Amino acid sequence: MTARRLLLTVAFAGLFAAGGLLAAATIDRDGNPETAVAGGVESPSTTTSEATTTTTTTTTTTTLPPPRTATLAFTGDLLPHGPVVRAAAANAWDSAGVDGWDFRPMFDEVRPILSAADLAICHVESPVSRDDTDISGYPVFNAPRALVEAAIDAGYDGCSTASNHAFDRRTDGVLSTIEVFEQLGIPQAGMADSVEADLEPVLYEVNDITIAHISATYSLNGFVMPDDKPYLVDLIEPADIIAEAALAREAGADFVIASLHWGNEYQQTPSSAQVQWLAEILPSDEVDLVIGHHAHVVQPVDKLDDEWVVFGLGNFLSNQSANCCVTASQDGMIAHVTLLENAAGEIEVEAVEYTPTWVDRSERYVIRVANGEPGRDGIADTLAASAARTAEIVMGRLGPADGLSERLPDEG
Repeated sequence: MTARRLLLTVAFAGLFAAGGLLAAATIDRDGNPETAVAGGVESPSTTTSEATTTTTTTTTTTTLPPPRTATLAFTGDLLPHGPVVRAAAANAWDSAGVDGWDFRPMFDEVRPILSAADLAICHVESPVSRDDTDISGYPVFNAPRALVEAAIDAGYDGCSTASNHAFDRRTDGVLSTIEVFEQLGIPQAGMADSVEADLEPVLYEVNDITIAHISATYSLNGFVMPDDKPYLVDLIEPADIIAEAALAREAGADFVIASLHWGNEYQQTPSSAQVQWLAEILPSDEVDLVIGHHAHVVQPVDKLDDEWVVFGLGNFLSNQSANCCVTASQDGMIAHVTLLENAAGEIEVEAVEYTPTWVDRSERYVIRVANGEPGRDGIADTLAASAARTAEIVMGRLGPADGLSERLPDEG
């Protein structure tokens, strides 16, 4: 049993010993229609005379509310490589003539798409400096606060933070990242500063649907968390993830998402570890959707027992390209997930769509929609090639008949 698993088990016992605190938080949704009383029971509208009795029965029709629904958007790695950070510094100088960083222009093309979602979740693959000191890129990351500020400006409502680089700056880097997210008022899942915070579900209220978000990583690049602080960054332990999801259910979650940082870098086929972890996590009654990242290239979208997995979203913002890695490391996607309430009142995934993206390194790392339309600054062919690469992988297992399709901006 892992140290974190032991902490979860102890916390479970404490919470239930406290008088069923979590159970009291469960949402009660009463959808039973009213039924009129008739047949042998005198209603208030009955009138009586000496000769006759007339009974009038009024039937009440209850209109049920429409099924709850929501649209979610997820994107891949935000990697603050040195050249990306320097481009953000150039943006700040050009726009305001000040020292600092401005990542916002990098999201200009995708901002309308992200902002249109009911809930948009990013993945920050780096610690974040609380005071913008000791900024660094690969191999030991530390991002400026402006990266998170730009994510908020782009339309994100929250982020996952568990990654192989999450512990690059050790304990203080984790605490610094948590502080920045709290100060900027945006939730993050994957890091915690205490056992209690680790067990507290990250919940979003979206169109009367309570959505829980969990984030975990396969590794910390060889770094080891202190023995007395195993809660700092969540690691992929299927039993722990299911237990955390169960806590979220007790807190009222209708739908639980697990963001998993996993897979082999630059490999578009899911690894054996991904397949094994998925088989342990997704069929449980607690987790409804798995969203993956880390491989730096897109991976397939698939189903397991009618539940969806996006194995890998690719890079959303990075300096990677064929120069260092593989051509497909400039490719990414926005995964759009539509939720819909079924007849039993349960929230399910109705459909998954994707928008292909490509990082334009020549224009200060602008994230482009890879639709290959003519007139795209002379890069239409490059974008079309990126879109084709992404489609081949993402739709290699499922297609429109299964509920998976491509979505481009003009399609809404």
